[in-house]
Amino acid sequence: MTTVGILGGGQLARMLALSGAPLGLRFLVMDTAADACASQFAPMIVGDYRDEQALGEFASKVDVATFDFENVPAESARWLADRVPVFPNPHALAVAQDRLAEKTLFRELGIPVPDFAAVDSREDLEAAVASIGAPCILKTRRLGYDGKGQFRLRTAGDVDAAWRALGAQASTVGLILEGFVAFERELSVVGVRTRDGEFRSWPVTENWHVDGVLSASLAPAAVDNALAEQACDHARRLAHALDYVGVFALELFCRVGVLLANELAPRVHNSGHWTIEGSETSQFQNHLRAVLGLPLGDTRMLGHACMLNWIGHMPEASVVHAEPGGHWHDYGKQPRDGRKVGHATLRADSTGALAEALARVGAALGRDLQVAPVIERLGG
Repeated sequence: MTTVGILGGGQLARMLALSGAPLGLRFLVMDTAADACASQFAPMIVGDYRDEQALGEFASKVDVATFDFENVPAESARWLADRVPVFPNPHALAVAQDRLAEKTLFRELGIPVPDFAAVDSREDLEAAVASIGAPCILKTRRLGYDGKGQFRLRTAGDVDAAWRALGAQASTVGLILEGFVAFERELSVVGVRTRDGEFRSWPVTENWHVDGVLSASLAPAAVDNALAEQACDHARRLAHALDYVGVFALELFCRVGVLLANELAPRVHNSGHWTIEGSETSQFQNHLRAVLGLPLGDTRMLGHACMLNWIGHMPEASVVHAEPGGHWHDYGKQPRDGRKVGHATLRADSTGALAEALARVGAALGRDLQVAPVIERLGG
């Protein structure tokens, strides 16, 4: 029986393990936290990702290794790759971990991006703001996620405040200044590539965020075919350039019909959770198929779907269960402010039926503000 090793033991590893059970797979998780939620479904090694003894034990027990999140040290992935197949490859992981390397690659591939500049000092920041203009956003090059490690400069007068907030990290994780994008929509493409180079993607998804954290995802996004094809082509070229194996997400801004790449997530992605019930083959199972060298499953949609994230605490499950196309996911985490603790997916055969289901769930759970922009997009 094949054992898949997953570095990181959060909800993504948990859902990978659940999706792999029908394939007859075993899993071993490694995480720094003893209470990581994936340990409820798979044995786990607790240890630092830089601990070679723990990594050695992990490598000795798995046939292939992959990741639950992108902040696993790239050097640990390289160490593992000398002992066991690792997908996606350590180079792809390293690029995705560094916003400067990532944006540079996008530009080299002809994928449009907001203006950006490396910032290594306060003088660099002043020069970058003068060149790019305000508003703009100062970000850490590494380790930022869900809106963390960012400072928005509304005017050039915010340079001092921005440097006080993030300047100390210039010498450790590095900084990058990006032009602010007054986008009309946030979109994502979740794609998958096999070991032999086959590429598939799921329909383009539209996403809504609150305080930098994903709140809702709608699939398929209401965009024209040309834009959807362009988004998928960007993802395809990126995957081939990185010799990527597995599932990833390319996050995009849409502004006046132009797509601008925001970032690459080298893993299964929150905006693809709807694929569990909303597509022929989920992102989780296709990720496992790809890293194991198995044929990919069909990525076509089954109707229309909306995923709602539960942040901080779980609402009442029975409201979603009452919907014919309602699907509930509890990650088994302790409630905590800002923490992703679960999600629900609503699926329907028409946009009208989906809008009606969202309206009922939003009203019953007091989530009207969360569902309102999705219903508006659906024409409800």
